[in-house]
Amino acid sequence: MSHGHTHDHGHHHHHHGDGEATSLPPALDLSVPDEELTPGQLSRRSMLRRTGLLGAGLAAGSVLGGAGQAAASAPATASSHGGRSGGYLWLAGDHHIHTQYSSDAKYRVIDHVRQANAHGLDWMVITDHGSEQHAKIGVEKVNPDIVAARDDIDDTLVFQGLEWNIPAAEHGTVFVHPGRNEVAVLKEFENSFDGSVKGAGAGTPANEALAIAGFNFLAEQVQRRKIKDALFLANHPARKGIDSPHEIRAWRDAQPDIAVGFEGAPGHQAGGLPAPKGPGGARGIYDNSPSADSFAGYPLESYRTWGGFDWMTATVGGLWDSLLAEGKPWWITANSDSHNVYADSAVRGPNSDFNANGRYDDPVYGGGISLTDTDFWPGQYSRTHVGAASFSYQAVMDGIRAGRVWVDHGGLISGLDARLRSGGREVTLGGALHVRRGSQVDLVVQISLANGPNWSQFVPSLARVDVIQGAVTGPVADKDVFTTPATKVVKSFEVNKATGVVRLTYGLGRVDKPLYVRLRGTDGNRSAVGLNGSAVDPAGPAIDVLGDADPWKDLWFYSNPMWVLPA
Repeated sequence: MSHGHTHDHGHHHHHHGDGEATSLPPALDLSVPDEELTPGQLSRRSMLRRTGLLGAGLAAGSVLGGAGQAAASAPATASSHGGRSGGYLWLAGDHHIHTQYSSDAKYRVIDHVRQANAHGLDWMVITDHGSEQHAKIGVEKVNPDIVAARDDIDDTLVFQGLEWNIPAAEHGTVFVHPGRNEVAVLKEFENSFDGSVKGAGAGTPANEALAIAGFNFLAEQVQRRKIKDALFLANHPARKGIDSPHEIRAWRDAQPDIAVGFEGAPGHQAGGLPAPKGPGGARGIYDNSPSADSFAGYPLESYRTWGGFDWMTATVGGLWDSLLAEGKPWWITANSDSHNVYADSAVRGPNSDFNANGRYDDPVYGGGISLTDTDFWPGQYSRTHVGAASFSYQAVMDGIRAGRVWVDHGGLISGLDARLRSGGREVTLGGALHVRRGSQVDLVVQISLANGPNWSQFVPSLARVDVIQGAVTGPVADKDVFTTPATKVVKSFEVNKATGVVRLTYGLGRVDKPLYVRLRGTDGNRSAVGLNGSAVDPAGPAIDVLGDADPWKDLWFYSNPMWVLPA
């Protein structure tokens, strides 16, 4: 349910080697009384109490109904269960963040980490752009800043990664478990497989093969124990129309333990704020048209966001659902893609020479606020909530890989606990419930409503929750399929309360064929009939209008799916 954060300052984290933090930090541990906390720990605990992010989530029940119960994590790898009362810590994070080591950004690592921490994030990934300059000097130059930030702000986990120019495709986050070889592996990966470095941007079979070789390289580094773990998530997948369905399937099929998902909602969410008080552009900077490298099958509507979400995710019965209907675990996330923050006053260090130094000089006060920048700070608007067995780097990576993830915008809700139950068995997000054919299955949802103001100084109100259900129809013959006809909204719950907890139950009936369900919720401000018609999605997100798409007036949350597999 609600995710706890707040981790103590000092001695639980091994930042320089491969060690793992496992104990619950004092500010998060409610068995530690307030008077025993340091002033900094008490301040953070108070902030989390005020915003509803501390408390209930720590005692979330186990995915396991009991010691003998079976819990499968979809066709993905099963994870251990730890934390309070056998449940998960729901840790909020952001896997797509740029610093002064990116040619189009400006902030220091510590600026982003402090902001992420202040906005309640527990984990984050620094992902400067892959490029010739970055490949030469960026990876090792940023690493000391990341290591220092891990020591300075030790209640936010800071991963090092990079934004990969995927050969033949768009961008993606690649990140690794901290350790002594994190720089060496990322540097070799970037020099060998980055589309910009290798001149491999065109959508050719050879370049698509180079991308697969990159995934295989990461898997080999894990297998050889050079690094403890690695993950990939595709970024803004529909933005340019160049991530074809067959490429997405190929990435996932090549290394399903590494290529695990894509951004359900892109960053740059402030881009749609109307001028003159905003950039007057597109949410997510989704303002493109098809190009020579775009997949010809995608409709023009795919080049825009829908309620701030990518078309691949927002369309019921669309590309994401076509993967889920195959039974392929493929998860969604949300993040800031933070480069230059809306209404901030910082500018790049004067006289910076990025080409010579691989970085901009430290930012300085610019003398005025910028109303044309498109980004929010990490955690200020977009959050990815991961069910982790403990507060540790590995537990976050395990939670993402298992699909224990839900995402929200603008603090629409403060906690989500969703389970499929049958008899004494249950699974949570990302899981697969194995039942006898004809067993009664129920979806049981508990939502902690927002109980504190978001950054825009209002308390969001959840108006409706939709249950989306799809049939699992198995592998497709055509790898470029991006629709599935047997997925639709099967139930909508109107939410008639403003505070506290909402409990919802939806009976799936007696299940005799494999299926999956996922959740979506909205503030109800903007809705439209989905692209596949009212019988499929009567009130989904509306397409965002260029120049007039205030992200604070159109808030949604989405969950990852759960499967029922009868036998």
